[in-house]
Amino acid sequence: MDSEYGFRIAVPAGVKPRPDFSGSYLAGQDWKAYAEPGSQGVPRLAMSLPGSNRITTAELRIGVSDAAAEVRRCTTPPRGMQNGVRRARINGIDFTQFRAQDAAMSHYMVVDAYRTVHAGRCYAVDLMVYGVNPQVYSPPAAEPFPRDEALRRLRAWLDGFAFLP
Repeated sequence: MDSEYGFRIAVPAGVKPRPDFSGSYLAGQDWKAYAEPGSQGVPRLAMSLPGSNRITTAELRIGVSDAAAEVRRCTTPPRGMQNGVRRARINGIDFTQFRAQDAAMSHYMVVDAYRTVHAGRCYAVDLMVYGVNPQVYSPPAAEPFPRDEALRRLRAWLDGFAFLP
């Protein structure tokens, strides 16, 4: 539970929530995925899917901003990612949802991003799978889980998200 920012999320058995975001080549430590330079917000919670490792990591991240500019553009996807935007309703909360992908230098990242405004704040919930192409290792490394399965499991965790009364 985050009483300062007014939300809670059920923590699955065997998962240890963190108050910060670990970074990688493509998955930075910003408060939300694809945050523009100068974007203002704070990372509040991250939970990694059990089995995540240096090859593939899957995380649910929640970041929050009460900066007026961030609240205004909260539900607007980053430039170049406007295709595939849809509405999602989870636990009675309306989110704008989009998928974004990136790849560079044998690294990849897939993000299912959920954005909503509540009580004058922008909430960014990112379901992220990121890592290194396992084929660059000799012998090739094994991914701990398929990307689609990881996103499906993280999406199930999102069902435990709610705002505090």
